[in-house]
Amino acid sequence: MPTAQKIVPHLWFDKEAVEAAEFYVSIFPASQITSATILYDTPSGDCDMVSFTLAGYAFQAISAGPLFKVNPSISFAVNCATVGEVDALWAKLADGGQALMPLDAYPFNPRFGWIQDRFGVSWQLALSEAEAAGQPSITPSLLLVGANCGKAEEAMGFYTSVFKDSMVGHVLRYGPDQSPDQEGTVMHADFLLEGQRFGIGESAWTHEFAFNEAISFIVNCDDQAEIDAYWERLSTVPEAEQCGWLKDRYGLSWQIVPAAMEEMMFTGSAEQIARVTQAFLPMKKLDLAILQRAYADA
Repeated sequence: MPTAQKIVPHLWFDKEAVEAAEFYVSIFPASQITSATILYDTPSGDCDMVSFTLAGYAFQAISAGPLFKVNPSISFAVNCATVGEVDALWAKLADGGQALMPLDAYPFNPRFGWIQDRFGVSWQLALSEAEAAGQPSITPSLLLVGANCGKAEEAMGFYTSVFKDSMVGHVLRYGPDQSPDQEGTVMHADFLLEGQRFGIGESAWTHEFAFNEAISFIVNCDDQAEIDAYWERLSTVPEAEQCGWLKDRYGLSWQIVPAAMEEMMFTGSAEQIARVTQAFLPMKKLDLAILQRAYADA
């Protein structure tokens, strides 16, 4: 079944997409693999694709070779109702993983930890009284570093201007004694896009990572006009335009796709999937009419 979630995080792995999805589904409540398929004869060879939900939040993942490696520039904040829930998730994610901020009490949260799991994906676990027991919430969180540092408010303004049902929420700023971060810049903020919550922060420390294609965001579009509108507003790196993928002014990767694409790729026959794959591979911006004809073999 196609997801009703407008914006869906997409994880790129070398060969581990299905393994990672099965691991995540096993440790988060209310989680399941919703569909899986194989793309044949792509430039990366045969690629596993998997769609899954974690605590009701939709993800997709692909095994498409070692071109990109996930890093902490995008992490997933997980708010839990109890210390026990935080600790249990931490123990499972830490198996084969690496702590980026140890699980502890911090001034901003009484139980918090930042962990990079065995697959390289980063999670920020926190205690939140707003959550219901056994029902954690998941929020993608962006970290602006390097040339992007200092642009968090600008980025929120840009994204909320592009997407509907959007607004900036709470903003926590750095204070005067938090060098090298400049006073008044954004330590952490949250904002809504299409009614979905995102987090953002910026760091002036030296980091050996930045946004790349390993984590991108799928935008499910209702029609060609919507595809065209998002493409026009978001794409700023022509050489990154391929198969519906683009990069925005901050280097963040997006996949602008028709909502019908999920049904085509996950519920179609092997022949239909192959035809649609061969149709979209030469494209930059996706052409919905051509994809529909390929699916129908018309």
